[in-house]
Amino acid sequence: MEGNAGVHKAFRTAVVPAAGMGTRFLPATKTVPKELLPVVDTPGIELVACEAADSGASRLLIVTAPGKDGVVAHFVDDLVLENHLEAKGKHRLLEKVRRAPNLLEVESVIQDRPLGLGHAVGCAEQSLTDDEDAFAVLLPDDLVQPSGILETMASVRAQHGGTVLCAIDVPKGQVSSYGIFHVEEVAGIADPDVMKVLGMVEKPQLADAPSTLAAAGRYLLDRQIFDALRRIKPGAGGELQLTDAIALMIEEGHPVHVVVHRGTRHDLGNPGGYLRAAVDTALNSDEYGPDLRKWLSERLEMNNKG
Repeated sequence: MEGNAGVHKAFRTAVVPAAGMGTRFLPATKTVPKELLPVVDTPGIELVACEAADSGASRLLIVTAPGKDGVVAHFVDDLVLENHLEAKGKHRLLEKVRRAPNLLEVESVIQDRPLGLGHAVGCAEQSLTDDEDAFAVLLPDDLVQPSGILETMASVRAQHGGTVLCAIDVPKGQVSSYGIFHVEEVAGIADPDVMKVLGMVEKPQLADAPSTLAAAGRYLLDRQIFDALRRIKPGAGGELQLTDAIALMIEEGHPVHVVVHRGTRHDLGNPGGYLRAAVDTALNSDEYGPDLRKWLSERLEMNNKG
């Protein structure tokens, strides 16, 4: 696709921080990494990888924790399983199994201590080549659909340089649950969903919120972020916050823009958001949607009668 070629020039590597323990999903995540929990029949990490590949990335760099090898193993060919499915004539399942290993090149880097998102992003520096002046970060807890926002973000970077972030417009009653952007309109930008970022306020009360635009787990970061991460001070628990590094860059005149995503965004990082993502995905599926919609209608009707 022509659009993909343009994004490919903007970034080659998509970084996915996946070193967390998934404590909100215990006991399931005692043995299964949170990123491998399926949204219907596809692990969250594969959905993120598909988004990265569709947006032009050629490499997925997974930042993982010691002993958490299953996330990367999902992208390795399983020839025994593939041969079994082929011999049984289960070609549709075979196609599904082969999808992840063939999406893009997958590598991993270890974050040996849980020291925050900024630290996780910093771990990726050693794996980028010298000519990569920008890279994408996709948080696997955020399921952003439909895909395509990274292409828009790449276009904004091509026009204005710097770093580009993604936002969702949240209801006023929810602003205290998010990092909220302080933005301004930019002369010469016709798209009302593209704005300049002046700063960010973490989980403000509504009266103190500069907008209702919340961070949505997609970043197109200029390589200067690594220098900023080295210069910020750790916060609570010794963690390095990515937002602090971005704030430092803004203070020093680095251009930062935000693109507002007008599709859906589900939080796969907690059971409630995960359930909504699974239901939403299933309802949009030709295979599962009709039966699920019928069952949900009947179930909700029973509830109302009760």
